[in-house]
Amino acid sequence: MTSFSPTITLRSTRSRALLLSVLSVGLLFSAASCSDDDDNDAAPSLPETVAFTQANLFPEGVQYDAKNTRYYVSSQTAGTVGQVKDDGTYSVFAENAALVSSIGMNLDEGRSRLLVAVSDPGYNTQRTSAATLRKLARLAIFNSDNGQLISTTDLGGLRPTQNHFANDIAVDAQGNAYVTDSFSPIIYKVDAQGVASIFLENAQLAAPAGMFGLNGIVYHPDGYLLVAKSDEGALFKVPISNPASFTKVSISQDLKGADGMLLQDNTTLQVVTNAQAKVYRLTTANAWGAATLSGTFSTPPQYPTTLARRSGADSYVLYSNLNALQANQPVSVFTIARVRF
Repeated sequence: MTSFSPTITLRSTRSRALLLSVLSVGLLFSAASCSDDDDNDAAPSLPETVAFTQANLFPEGVQYDAKNTRYYVSSQTAGTVGQVKDDGTYSVFAENAALVSSIGMNLDEGRSRLLVAVSDPGYNTQRTSAATLRKLARLAIFNSDNGQLISTTDLGGLRPTQNHFANDIAVDAQGNAYVTDSFSPIIYKVDAQGVASIFLENAQLAAPAGMFGLNGIVYHPDGYLLVAKSDEGALFKVPISNPASFTKVSISQDLKGADGMLLQDNTTLQVVTNAQAKVYRLTTANAWGAATLSGTFSTPPQYPTTLARRSGADSYVLYSNLNALQANQPVSVFTIARVRF
């Protein structure tokens, strides 16, 4: 028969209680410490707006460079591409004689390229000319780290007798660029070696003289382009493998004045409509055969033009104030605003 000492048992019980008490206090301090660390390590909140001052810049394009925490902005009046930090600091990122008016842009992060659509609407008084006014369509590519010019490719020369306005750019997985022409019913293709060709040309994509036709363009990873047509307020799906078989996406929402776009995910598209001062969110259930409206963000009447992805589903819209430029009214402060559906 086993014997035991009541005194030893009591001391053992008290020791266990003391040990548990110490451990509990330690865990509380540890949890509090972890909580503090979590707070310190939390990512800073995204700004609601980024306002920057650059007199009469009138930017139409915007892209966000996560690696260098900056926005790129184009300019219809200056032969530059600018960079803007979250605190509103503006500086010139790239300047080149090839830039008359810089319009839409596409940041090809994997290849360290910033692609810029170049046109001449006549607003850069230092560089416009009779030879280029409403005739110029060009693709300029810069190193996205240092702003050095990599290449320029003439597009308008493929159809020298027509009017041209290179507007927006999409890039596919192979590095091919697709550029919309707002004054001719053309989508150009520029391959990774810089060779330009007519990817799609069709009279159904034409706009009346003096109006903007083809505009925003995005590449879908399933192998097609989504393209906005401003004057018609329409969206088209263009297969990469057979562009002539393009179809109109069935949408009940009027997209009149459709401009830049952002593919949020494979089934969600954000579309800026400058004429309506809106950003529309569209969703599809049948691979963009049709789409429905799933959200609307209203902007001030400052001619919103296009979007930049900041992180995940967070997007920012550029207020270009091009309506003031067209009315010959000066503007000094421009805004990049977070989209809230």
